[in-house]
Amino acid sequence: MEEYRLLSTSGLLGYGFPEASLKAGLARKPHMIGVDGGSTDPGPYYLGSGECLNSRDSMKRDLALMLRAALAEKIPLVVNSCGGAGSEPHLQAVAELVREIAREDRSHFRLAIIHAEVPKREVEKFLAERRVTPLRNVPPLDVATIRSASRIVGMMGPEPFMRALDEGAQVVLSGRSTDPAPWAACAMRAGMPPAPSWYAGKMLECGSTPALPKGHDCLFVNVRKDHVITEPTNPSRRCTPFSVATHSLHENPSPVVHEEPGGILDTTRCRFEPVSERAVKVSGMTWERRPYSIKLEGATLVGHRAITICGTRDPVLISQIDDYLARARDDIESRAANFGVPRDEYRMIIHVYGKNGVMGGAEPLREIRSHELCLLIEVVADTQQKANSVLSIARVVIGKVDFPGRLCKSGNMAFPFSPSDIPVGPVYRFSVFHVVNGIDPYSLFPIEYESV
Repeated sequence: MEEYRLLSTSGLLGYGFPEASLKAGLARKPHMIGVDGGSTDPGPYYLGSGECLNSRDSMKRDLALMLRAALAEKIPLVVNSCGGAGSEPHLQAVAELVREIAREDRSHFRLAIIHAEVPKREVEKFLAERRVTPLRNVPPLDVATIRSASRIVGMMGPEPFMRALDEGAQVVLSGRSTDPAPWAACAMRAGMPPAPSWYAGKMLECGSTPALPKGHDCLFVNVRKDHVITEPTNPSRRCTPFSVATHSLHENPSPVVHEEPGGILDTTRCRFEPVSERAVKVSGMTWERRPYSIKLEGATLVGHRAITICGTRDPVLISQIDDYLARARDDIESRAANFGVPRDEYRMIIHVYGKNGVMGGAEPLREIRSHELCLLIEVVADTQQKANSVLSIARVVIGKVDFPGRLCKSGNMAFPFSPSDIPVGPVYRFSVFHVVNGIDPYSLFPIEYESV
């Protein structure tokens, strides 16, 4: 095979894409259709809770269009990291959507479901064997952390996808994987070398993000022996050498070295050449094999959150907002202790937008230049009731307490919602961000097949 053609519909399942872009991509005769289904970008909540990142309706819409296209063209459909975090609840939610679409369409195909949730006893075994190492800025793993995790997933490489396709799957749904893995799997299975195959995956995982203008849309990549050609299928978008080169910096601590299961993709010597007004050829990437390793991701419940949002455009208050909030914190702490919630049983953060709400202490501009400020007040405690109670008194104090030069006779803050207090629910943190070394590529990822 001289080239392998891959079509990515969007940056994430459920983000949507124009149907015309899908049709334009199909006209170029891809060998597979795929979409990345997950990411850690939205934080640990989705892994910890098992809730899907995107809505059922939006995922079903995207899946239906892709499934019908794949079956009509007799090419594989591959969705990785299903549901946002790729744990078992996420994988089953997407699998049920696929079955539902098949029932409605009366379509039939062989489905592969690749599981990625790792039993805690397995992780404890790896730890006992001294095969677990932390990622950068992460403490060493211990048994208590493993056992406290709500769930743990492994990030599979390309091998399970290749096996599923080898065994006749027409639709492949997987739990958590590295983002480029399914694309690299399809290209390498067709005989393409690892370097351009992995590079293609880095482009395709985010849909049309390597193109301009930015938006959720389709991307088409031709993989050849020593290069790839990337082009959006929407004629209103274009790839440029700059847009493609900068995308290769995406989500990586190194600008040129990308660590993947079983090796390293090195883009140091990449060359970016326009081959048309909308397409770019990338060559010069290399692949260096390394001992196989799998990243583990786990999330642990740390409490429950409640928030409220309010704002002020009082210039007197804005001019002394730091002192005002310091006094308010002391008052809130005292009042909360009076009804039985001491300071060490909750955490309160006040984000001040218009001052430093985005960057916090790292904000270089110290002078407030806004005529209004928005306060987002959050309280995290071990129970929702405690979080709600402390937030309630925080809302009262910040909305009513006096300050020097105060002219208003009622509230200091404007609250946009009633009720003003919003119970957000469980809060999770990433507690497992570690690598298992010296592992078989298939051992953590059993494949289940069914005839749909």
